[in-house]
Amino acid sequence: MIYRLSIRTLCAAVIIGVGFAGGAAAADKGNPEAKRIVSIGGTITEILYDLGAQDRIVARDSTSSFPQEAMGKPDVGYMRALSAEGILGQKPDLILMEEGSGPPPVIEILKASEVPVVVIPSPPDGKKIGEKIRNIGAAVGLSDKAEPLAAKTDESVKDLADKIAKISTAKKKVLFVLSMANGRVLAGGANTGAGEIIAMAGAENAAASVNGYKPLSDEAVIAAQPDFVLAMQAGGERAITPEKVFGLPSMQTTPAAANKSLVTMDGLLLLGFGPRTPEAARELAAKIYPGALN
Repeated sequence: MIYRLSIRTLCAAVIIGVGFAGGAAAADKGNPEAKRIVSIGGTITEILYDLGAQDRIVARDSTSSFPQEAMGKPDVGYMRALSAEGILGQKPDLILMEEGSGPPPVIEILKASEVPVVVIPSPPDGKKIGEKIRNIGAAVGLSDKAEPLAAKTDESVKDLADKIAKISTAKKKVLFVLSMANGRVLAGGANTGAGEIIAMAGAENAAASVNGYKPLSDEAVIAAQPDFVLAMQAGGERAITPEKVFGLPSMQTTPAAANKSLVTMDGLLLLGFGPRTPEAARELAAKIYPGALN
């Protein structure tokens, strides 16, 4: 049950993006004394654990599925369908949230409260992960611990890019399938986290002709001719399996279908854009270009 919830919330999270200004004052001064942090956003929670601040987290949102211990914290709900009462009821002394959390009226209520609110920009860009880590560290008074983690992550991103640049084989085309409904594919196009992780893995986004996460027509899928299909791991009816995806008429003439080339990965690892992102991109590249990174 917990696993299905995680997949459902991650599916919605990668589609909708709403930014909020504010939280700058709380972030600028830091909040080293904060002991009851509500962490909203899977990557924020993951980074707080990496910084050793897990005991300061009093609650988290439903996208915060890593590390596993985080699941034992009280859940204030999905990050884009928050309740002010649910959050303030935790008696937080700091609310730390990813950009795009909502809905907007709830965010305004939270900002009008006496609790400091810090909004962390979260662009789907491998080169901006270090900055995200530093921002989170500054917000909780742990810049000294955030800096080495950010530097290590930046170096890992660069190291992977150098290795990917040396791959001599022709670029493979990868189609990210967020979901399937009524025989239609909802794909990750340009300016998406899916497109960025595909690029970091040295591949070409097969749906780059569309912007954002959009349903593709049968003609568009046929024209895309992906070598691989990429999807988030899921269970039950939400699982994207070779039988389901390659059974679509629009998929049957693709190289991916001919070779049954489906790659599934943990959603937060794949699209979270945090310290584990270089690992995710490397794992994807290894599946697309076997042996090329050895």
